[in-house]
Amino acid sequence: MTDRESAAKVAKWLVEKGRSEEAVTLLAAWASQGPSDPEAHQLLAEALRIAPGSRVAQQAFERMEGVAAGDQVELNEAIARYTRDEVQKLEKEIARPVFRKAQVGFNNNVKYRGIAFHIQTEDSGLDKPHIITHLFADGGRIIKSHKRSYAAEVSRSDIAMYVRQLMKGQHMEMAIMLREGRFDPVIDGKAIGGIETLEETPRTEVQKLATKRATRAEASAREAVPSVAPPPPGPELTMADAMLGKPPAKPRYRLSVQRSLTGGPAFYEPDGEGAIIGRDGAVALPGEKFCHPREAQLRWIEGRVWLQDLEAGNGVYLRIKQPVELEIGDEFIVGDQLLAVERNPVADDAPDPAPTYFYSSPKWPSSFRVVQVFEGGAKGACVVARGTTMLFGSAVGDFVFAHDSLVSEQHCLLEEQAGSIVLTDLESRTGVFVRIKGEQELVHGDELIVGRTRLLFELT
Repeated sequence: MTDRESAAKVAKWLVEKGRSEEAVTLLAAWASQGPSDPEAHQLLAEALRIAPGSRVAQQAFERMEGVAAGDQVELNEAIARYTRDEVQKLEKEIARPVFRKAQVGFNNNVKYRGIAFHIQTEDSGLDKPHIITHLFADGGRIIKSHKRSYAAEVSRSDIAMYVRQLMKGQHMEMAIMLREGRFDPVIDGKAIGGIETLEETPRTEVQKLATKRATRAEASAREAVPSVAPPPPGPELTMADAMLGKPPAKPRYRLSVQRSLTGGPAFYEPDGEGAIIGRDGAVALPGEKFCHPREAQLRWIEGRVWLQDLEAGNGVYLRIKQPVELEIGDEFIVGDQLLAVERNPVADDAPDPAPTYFYSSPKWPSSFRVVQVFEGGAKGACVVARGTTMLFGSAVGDFVFAHDSLVSEQHCLLEEQAGSIVLTDLESRTGVFVRIKGEQELVHGDELIVGRTRLLFELT
């Protein structure tokens, strides 16, 4: 591997660690050293992609084109800093699973009340084992700070992973508390924020549903209403009981039809321990063309009901009751719109052999994109997140569905927080539904969507 290849590898790692400014400086330094060949222009193009307005990248471009002006102090400092030894040192750290002093933190912009706030979480390292999170407004004013110590955990064998999860939880907790209005008096200048030392586990209230194959998710962490404990099942009805006129055992649960475009029963009350959703089973949904004959199954196991996707059709979608963590490839429904989260494609706007740079509109950093999915699987509109957030609605937002009567003015928010993509329902009228691909526990009051049919799950 050449020195410039090593520089490119290290720069990519720095970006992934949230150290974009260092990555740009490293790329500019190695692009401006040596021949001004395609490899050098590739490094510079990547630096300009990360930070189009970078001064050190501009100086590198001037030096490469032979039009350098002034002392170019920033570039000279970058070259002196990122020597071959320094690049090799950083390259060795890429595969190192533990941290020595402090782990790289998280930085996110969050919109609230029409204002952009910034959340920053940092680790102080094993010498001073604590995590601190700051909430900034007005470009630098600290609204609130949270601090947690992990001194009692430093001897753990998995301390690096433990601290990473603690940082992530504390970062997401600050965003949730901001949206709950906990810091409104401080924002309005009526109270003093200050720093608060916390001892309890971070309150994230973010649940990862069974959105992947072969996964199982319990409902306890996402219940918004108390579950109803069903009565113990009675004995099965025998032929002798039927002849004596005894009533059959009461069904354990009911699926009430809240919306159907094709008609059919008002509710379904399956008997037995399991039931298929689809025309091959007890929950037939007649006329629902988007429902596979065996779309999913419901199973009663020791007093709990589980929804399992059968991987054959279009899937079953569960209404979220609190923020939910998604991953790339997950699907969700807003109104009548089916949407999928995708990773942004790798940029391919590198210079040609001339070299001539690709001319385009200014770019902005983006964590993900969302694509509309039409019938038959065709892709529709595609919206790229501006930074780390994307707002959905019928009148306000980045992704607007003006003609969908089921979409609220501001319906839901999708944002990257501490390396996770979190979907939040903004108290919409019709809710937000996430596709279940594994096995998901259901509780009383859960709502499902199968095709265009909406169902309410109730324990009887």
